[in-house]
Amino acid sequence: MNGHGSSSEKGVNTNLICQESYACGGSEEAAFECDDCKSLQCVRCELEVHKQEDLKNHTRFQISPGHVPLCDNCKGANGDNGKRHRAVVRCQNCKLNLCQECQKRTHSGSSRKKHQLTSFPPPPKPVEVNTVQASIQPAVEIVDEIKSQRTKLLEKVSSFLLVDENEEMQVKDEASFLNSLSCIPDQLLKVVSIFGNTGEGKSHTLNHTFFLGREVFKTSPTQESCTVGVWTAFDPIHKVVVIDTEGLLGNSSKQGQRTRLLLKVLAISDFIIYRTHADRLHDDLFKFLGDASDAYLKHFTKELKATTARCGLDVPLSTLGPAVVIFHETVHTKLLGSGKSSESVDRLLLERFRKVSRFPEAFSSVHYCGTQTLNPPTDFHGLQNKLEQLLDNNATRSPRTPVVIFKALQALSERFSGEVSGELVSHSCFFPDEYFTCSILCLSCGSGCKNSMNHIAEGVCHKAKHRCRYSPQYDNRIYTCKACYEGGKEVVVVPKTSASSDSPWMGLAKYAWSGYVIECPNCGVIYRSRQYWYGNQDPVDTVVRTEIQHVWPGSDGFLKDNNNAAQRLLDGVNLVAQSVTELSVKPAKAVTSWLTDQIAPAYWKPNSLILVCHQCHAVFQDNDTKHHCRACGEGFCDGCSSKAAPVPERGWGLDPVRVCDACFEQRASCEERLETEPEEEEGGILARKVGEVVTNTIGVVVTAIDIPLGLVKDAARPAYWVPDQDILSCHNCRREFTAKLSKHHCRACGQGVCDDCSPERRPVPSRGWDHPVRVCTSCNQKAGEL
Repeated sequence: MNGHGSSSEKGVNTNLICQESYACGGSEEAAFECDDCKSLQCVRCELEVHKQEDLKNHTRFQISPGHVPLCDNCKGANGDNGKRHRAVVRCQNCKLNLCQECQKRTHSGSSRKKHQLTSFPPPPKPVEVNTVQASIQPAVEIVDEIKSQRTKLLEKVSSFLLVDENEEMQVKDEASFLNSLSCIPDQLLKVVSIFGNTGEGKSHTLNHTFFLGREVFKTSPTQESCTVGVWTAFDPIHKVVVIDTEGLLGNSSKQGQRTRLLLKVLAISDFIIYRTHADRLHDDLFKFLGDASDAYLKHFTKELKATTARCGLDVPLSTLGPAVVIFHETVHTKLLGSGKSSESVDRLLLERFRKVSRFPEAFSSVHYCGTQTLNPPTDFHGLQNKLEQLLDNNATRSPRTPVVIFKALQALSERFSGEVSGELVSHSCFFPDEYFTCSILCLSCGSGCKNSMNHIAEGVCHKAKHRCRYSPQYDNRIYTCKACYEGGKEVVVVPKTSASSDSPWMGLAKYAWSGYVIECPNCGVIYRSRQYWYGNQDPVDTVVRTEIQHVWPGSDGFLKDNNNAAQRLLDGVNLVAQSVTELSVKPAKAVTSWLTDQIAPAYWKPNSLILVCHQCHAVFQDNDTKHHCRACGEGFCDGCSSKAAPVPERGWGLDPVRVCDACFEQRASCEERLETEPEEEEGGILARKVGEVVTNTIGVVVTAIDIPLGLVKDAARPAYWVPDQDILSCHNCRREFTAKLSKHHCRACGQGVCDDCSPERRPVPSRGWDHPVRVCTSCNQKAGEL
């Protein structure tokens, strides 16, 4: 009771305003004065206060016009047994009603003598309520009228499922949300939600606190939980969106997801009620609130700010959490802090949080509201009064439109969603980080991504908490150019078959001769693995730096297997083999002829134009071998080109090579020819030198058609390509491959696609393909360099 307190401190007229503030909050006109409570009371407070069994017999008087209140300062003069006197004056400066004795005592000093005093008229004879019950009949009628109006407003209110137990929104858009709430779009609302263990009577509490006991939220006497998911209703009296949640500790196969759902509801709430029916406050209550506070600060404040910017909301979503009201109902035990001040109760709550090593830092305030139920039903008036006081306070969280509330919940549902595996359900923490962070693990070290869930949709890459370790299986090293790094740039380089400036076959020839290359976009070719006959150094010691990076599922490789020389050769072989098979030409000869043309020096006559021997004019048959004279470049049969002589002017060095009979006879001495400048670039001859080894191998070992195609392709397949036997349908259009529908590999992603889904050709430098090659439509749509 606070009858001795004065509303005059609020700057209002105390003989007109309720001093009790039990039901009205000190804002309604006083209608009664209770002699035992020593306070002025409005109609609502008088009824609510004196409903209590031990206060029913208080003596109350109805206030009539010209009523004179009791003195705010005195406890009665000596010999009056502490009885308070009626006020004779009101000090406008002190805002106090004073009797004659108190006025003399407090205003005799020089500083208060000049205060403005207003005299009260002589008090009329009081009318005792207990003896004249008829006098309060109009007040009772007013209360009944208020109840009737509220009942009418709440008649059509009903609850609806907002989010199901799988965290899926059941209301799809703002219009549906407004329609379900039955409120106007511009109405400013606050959100109140309730939490607690299953079976604690959460739905029953909301029904009696906001809806006059109507069963807006379903209740049930059975063992099964009557609330599954998140249910919502609109209180038109208090302008509040009321949310009922599923209880903790209930039987659930998806406990992790349902627990995470509670925090989403908490994040959009202005006030939360934690309902407990235990005779003593359990540690789980403080652990739940403490863990919720920690998770809110860690995962939700940033997301709420992003939602404000992303959705273009006019009202910024508060980064400070809701106010918490712990509603504690006991039967056999006293309430927390019984007989102590509210400050003492607050200290007791903070002490309980500290004992379980939790701190409710995210919440704007934590309040305790208790009621002892010796005889049912439960008294919810204290909770109602506490909530009404909090709802009137807009200092921390302002009311907002229903659209803002819906968008905030929708954004949180989209960000924090997905299954929580059973092993992640924690018993030491209600809201472990795994409920809100990305569930992807590094394949190399097993470290988890620390970004929020579904961050990939926003273009944010995975990021781990710890450094990774090297794994030979994934070869998760990357090379960066050392020269660029020293110049302030970080340029990633990869080993590959050929330089970007080399033609496909020239690059293949150089690869066979000089090994793989490392090429920097800024510095050019910085390394060849077999640049010298001996003494080649490791690139790590000379031109590159290494870093170990995490391997995320679905990501590309690092030092990718770009040694795709075998596949590049096979691509050409397949092209020729398919063409010559239609003409019934023996494939080995056709392949040899085609490969010779691809890497032949510029002065050589193409095999396709050589039909007869240039000297004897004998017609070449399918099985006949065509030879080129290294001096003149014409085509000859074996008999007309059996001689050998050095041809240094063509770049063949001093070793004897095949020449025709006519050129052999015309050759001058070797010393004279050495003085002649070479006419052909070394690269062209180098390609031919390597080509001779390749063509001889193809011709000697076996014909191309006789080799099982699958065996050849598997041997030549780059490591990142999906094996043919694992490709059953096109990766893009999902058509099943048949004998008539050929499989192709995208050179960028390595997936198997059909011809219709891979019509484009693009260079893929990251895979070592510097010239246009086959890519699928999905990779072709990617911006930038592949």
